[in-house]
Amino acid sequence: MSSIYTKEYQLIINTLRSARIAKGITQVQLAEALGRPQSFVAKIENGERRLDIVEFMYIAQLLALDPFKALKQLTIKHKPLTSAK
Repeated sequence: MSSIYTKEYQLIINTLRSARIAKGITQVQLAEALGRPQSFVAKIENGERRLDIVEFMYIAQLLALDPFKALKQLTIKHKPLTSAK
């Protein structure tokens, strides 16, 4: 099964998963804190469900992870947009 997600997106998901595991938090515990079923966390970690920015911020906060530091590790290279005249 090929992923539709970029390597940068996968890096963020792996960062969240690694932080969860390092803190000894199970998917069940994280899901309960989010008020969601365990399958919600599993689907995010397995790439079956896309994580939006609000969910990312909330999960990072629950894991005591600095979301800005996590995002700063990304090196997405795009040319800046220029305004039309």
